[in-house]
Amino acid sequence: MKDETKKSPLKAFMKQRRMGLNDFIQKIANNSYACKHPEVQSILKISQPQEPELMNANPSPPPSPSQQINLGPSSNPHAKPSDFHFLKVIGKGSFGKVLLARHKAEEVFYAVKVLQKKAILKKKEEKHIMSERNVLLKNVKHPFLVGLHFSFQTADKLYFVLDYINGGELFYHLQRERCFLEPRARFYAAEIASALGYLHSLNIVYRDLKPENILLDSQGHIVLTDFGLCKENIEHNSTTSTFCGTPEYLAPEVLHKQPYDRTVDWWCLGAVLYEMLYGLPPFYSRNTAEMYDNILNKPLQLKPNISNSARHLLESLLQKDRTKRLGAKDDFMEIKSHIFFSIINWDDLINKKITPPFNPNVSGPNDLRHFDPEFTEEPVPNSIGKSPDSILVTASVKEAAEAFLGFSYAPPTDSFL
Repeated sequence: MKDETKKSPLKAFMKQRRMGLNDFIQKIANNSYACKHPEVQSILKISQPQEPELMNANPSPPPSPSQQINLGPSSNPHAKPSDFHFLKVIGKGSFGKVLLARHKAEEVFYAVKVLQKKAILKKKEEKHIMSERNVLLKNVKHPFLVGLHFSFQTADKLYFVLDYINGGELFYHLQRERCFLEPRARFYAAEIASALGYLHSLNIVYRDLKPENILLDSQGHIVLTDFGLCKENIEHNSTTSTFCGTPEYLAPEVLHKQPYDRTVDWWCLGAVLYEMLYGLPPFYSRNTAEMYDNILNKPLQLKPNISNSARHLLESLLQKDRTKRLGAKDDFMEIKSHIFFSIINWDDLINKKITPPFNPNVSGPNDLRHFDPEFTEEPVPNSIGKSPDSILVTASVKEAAEAFLGFSYAPPTDSFL
């Protein structure tokens, strides 16, 4: 039996992330070091807003013409919540829930991300949501990025209709197994790097790589999801300076509020690889201020239980000076050519010809064994599949129209899956 004292930091870390970071947020709010960064709370997942339940059990009529939002030429005017049977809650975030849903007509299963407009507008996050939608539209050609089938909106909610991926979060499997053997970590790191390289080729920086945003499909391949913090139009050698991300994975330049570029994603890849091999992120501390100080100032410490090539890769990715970081000169090509990945055939990888080291063994769409019971045991809110009564819509229709203009999307008929 494993020594419980050795597992305590891991347990604390898992608890912080699984409990929605509520008390963690309060500690940051009361911490003078962290509060030097005025936007620091925006990098955390704030606890889930309460889902307003409808008092009227009958679906309300669609908005009147004066309430219709101009959705632009790519809109799907026919999609509506009642097209779906919403079966289970499979995820939660700051602005809504992700649900397993079956399309009534097609009898196809989807993951439907349902976001509250009111919560988004209150926290002024509409740009992040529109960015997520824009990035999703570009993901159709890469096997390790979640695909958007279509999106639509009601007066109070936004709906992303996404690929349903039920092999579980990488975080979930890491939590159960504590760490992975090097071959398994290498396979996941290679597929993640391939996805990041593709985003970079579209001038998109992901910025929020962490095990919770990395899913496994039913065969065990990586699927990146949650593009709310992606930054578009970051060309080679371009920089941005927005302070965002997740505390454990923030690169030094982000903490310093210095300009940063696509190399921030390679730092995050290093942090995730480190966590896969060791069970905790690099520089981790239960004290947030201390963790930030570790990221900025503490040398990387590597235990001797990994190969020399893994050690060299971690040292190269977790280089505090972004100009010296692996990927700074030739981006993904530098990652591909590192000795740690020398046994990877990248053409076979992207064509899914390499057998994954772990098979989730799901029996079908209703097999939810790899989802956290914290989500799946939660009842599906009655309001998810209904349009709101106009009297209950508290967000300004005009404000919402301007904020989410052009959100809805339907693919060309020849590409609909």
